[in-house]
Amino acid sequence: MNNRRELFSSLVSSLNTKNNQEKLIRPPYFGDESLFHNECSKCDAKCATVCEEEIIKIEDDRTPYLDFSLSGCTYCDECAKACEFGVLHVEDKKLINIHVTINKSTCLSWNHTMCFSCKDPCLDDAIDFKAMFMPEINDKCTSCGFCINKCPTNAIDIKVL
Repeated sequence: MNNRRELFSSLVSSLNTKNNQEKLIRPPYFGDESLFHNECSKCDAKCATVCEEEIIKIEDDRTPYLDFSLSGCTYCDECAKACEFGVLHVEDKKLINIHVTINKSTCLSWNHTMCFSCKDPCLDDAIDFKAMFMPEINDKCTSCGFCINKCPTNAIDIKVL
């Protein structure tokens, strides 16, 4: 009986560990993910302090990540310019490492209630509406995240790449 209890406890504790740690959404100016872990611990988070949208947050391991709960990324380059340890470079500018989709089951428009909450903040015209309803993200999406916090039903899904 005691052996089964120990086995169960070890299985539960292994499930609770962060072995499959969730991938973070990184600022769009990095070339090598390992530099976050090797260099960011030396820094005082200047990238976060210069972010005008205040979406750069600092993880417990002192690495930066993006939080779209309040705003999105303007790709202004300021975080890369402020990086003194070579993690972020303007030359490495690319789209943010996410794929953005609309969850049809929770989207108001897909459920026949007119809503343009995601389309209105999109500066890239990356959301098309078929008829009056049925929004879809098109290939103009820059993964900036401005639509994410505007959705009243949290129907904007992001997948970290």
